[in-house]
Amino acid sequence: MIHVNVRGIITREHNNQKEIVVQLRKKEGNPECFELPGGRIEEYESVTEALRREILEETGLYVTSIKNEIEQVFTKSETSLFEVQCIKPYAAYQTLFGPVDSFGLYFLCTAEGDFLEIGDDTEKAHWATIPEIQNYIKLNKFSDIDKPAMIMYLNELDTTYI
Repeated sequence: MIHVNVRGIITREHNNQKEIVVQLRKKEGNPECFELPGGRIEEYESVTEALRREILEETGLYVTSIKNEIEQVFTKSETSLFEVQCIKPYAAYQTLFGPVDSFGLYFLCTAEGDFLEIGDDTEKAHWATIPEIQNYIKLNKFSDIDKPAMIMYLNELDTTYI
């Protein structure tokens, strides 16, 4: 069985610096690490609904925008057995080896609200600056799943990740 996930790269500009929401994963049996908020898509849940739900459950933040959400396409007809959502993500990942077979989509988004002290298997959600994230990566304190997407994002900002 493969797990299908959505994850948010939630950004803002604050004090002339770009910041990204990260959180500490606190799941029994797993090592603690910083990660991006997100999680599994439930059966027949839309990608955007899942992203909003997961971010709210883990951080307490309400997603206010998802890049490319306006351009998404839904199809459903009286003769079709399917209703389909198609949306362009920022990036996709697939685990090629490891304890969990998973595939996921990353979306660039914005959010507002107050952070939860403790979320769904998470805590310490906060706005991290680019240098803080670079440090988490350098010290191997960033999720193995999210590290490639974060490096890709930092490289697109023309920022060396270490």
